[in-house]
Amino acid sequence: MTEEQKGGATGIVEEVLPNSLFRVRLENGELVLAYLAGKMRLHRIRVLVGDKTELVLDPYGGRARITRRLS
Repeated sequence: MTEEQKGGATGIVEEVLPNSLFRVRLENGELVLAYLAGKMRLHRIRVLVGDKTELVLDPYGGRARITRRLS
């Protein structure tokens, strides 16, 4: 399965919210609410405003999971 089939996307973090939630602007301009993936929490990878991230979108809409910090 390719990343597009899994619902993958990239975006830039616009706002950091409490409880490790983030507001991320996707490449197409859409804003989504995203949370950190378990491995990123486990290894305490920090995500800051302006970081480019790789996301897996929820198939039902609403939220996304940040799986990788690209910059």
